[in-house]
Amino acid sequence: MTEQKTPLTAAPAPDPRPVGRAAQCAIAALALAGIAWVARAVWHLRLAAAGEPASGPPDQGGGVHRPLNALEDSYHLVDSVGSAVTVVCAIAFLFWLDRVRDNAKALSGLDPRYSDVWLWLGWIVPVVNLWIPRGVVADVHRSVFPERRLPAVVNWWWGLWLAGLAGGVGLIYADDTDEVIARAYSGVLPLLAADLVIVAAAGAAALMVHTLTTDQQRRLAEPGQAV
Repeated sequence: MTEQKTPLTAAPAPDPRPVGRAAQCAIAALALAGIAWVARAVWHLRLAAAGEPASGPPDQGGGVHRPLNALEDSYHLVDSVGSAVTVVCAIAFLFWLDRVRDNAKALSGLDPRYSDVWLWLGWIVPVVNLWIPRGVVADVHRSVFPERRLPAVVNWWWGLWLAGLAGGVGLIYADDTDEVIARAYSGVLPLLAADLVIVAAAGAAALMVHTLTTDQQRRLAEPGQAV
């Protein structure tokens, strides 16, 4: 007798989940991040206008730091709040991205191009973080709408994101806060340019979240789709 082999079947795709609330939270968080970086730019201008005190920069070298003046102290507060808002924004954005990835799989019946681990590691692993996060977002659109071109806002967002990372003067400062204050005193224009790019990146990301969410919700509303 020959053994009967049961054909293997793919695991069923998860049911689509509502994504509107996650998108609203991500857009709100991105707006707050944009506001936080505008505030940082304002303080950079205030520092440049005030000029460096006669006592020199906050970091005196050799591990010596002079007491901060009121403006410098307030910049530390603005910087800390901005960093906290950025963390919240990242969490809200990734929560939205995880939700739309699951819905894309439910709608297309296809596994994502990148595994779940790259949803998180793709942003922090050197070199591959130059393309994997964009690839994850692009896969959400292309798996559901293979006949459509990728919305231009995805490329605008990613280009601005990379520009914000470039040179260590944007999303991730190579210098500590006191060193950034010294840079505002000596040459504020690069800091302002980085601030502008990051605010633009946040705006593009919010538009991208709205665009991809709207497209996905329309597909979910078509006959034969259930939420």
